[in-house]
Amino acid sequence: MTARSAGILLYRLMGGGMDVLLVHPGGPFWRRRDRGAWQIPKGEIAAGESAEEAALREVQEELGTAVQGTFVPLGTLRQAGGKIVEGFALEQDLDAAAIISNRFEIEWPPRSGRRQSFPEIDAARWFSISEAEAMMLPSQQPFVDRLADYLALRH
Repeated sequence: MTARSAGILLYRLMGGGMDVLLVHPGGPFWRRRDRGAWQIPKGEIAAGESAEEAALREVQEELGTAVQGTFVPLGTLRQAGGKIVEGFALEQDLDAAAIISNRFEIEWPPRSGRRQSFPEIDAARWFSISEAEAMMLPSQQPFVDRLADYLALRH
């Protein structure tokens, strides 16, 4: 069965433009990756949980803050690894430098027998649309495009 995740693309409208909040995954696998590594806060949908509930939970876990408002459905996409992600957009301004992410544990270095703890998200940052295109995980880029299209229709 294909893993399904849900996430929220937070955005803010400023000075006629739009910024989106992206997060950088924590842990040793992502440590040296920057360009093409940033993504939306997201995570697996638990049994009996709606995509919206999962997205809200994941944002709270990964950013350390609750968000609320009216969701803009951005549809689904398949990431390069096969995972299906259902995306939502939410207009919300928050202090990206103040995130407090949950943590996970893995054996590191591999086969060392030692377990280490890492933040699930080690950074969050606001990006302009053009910056996001350069820095974002390519398979999630359509969420930004869909949000831009939605906002263009509203104005």
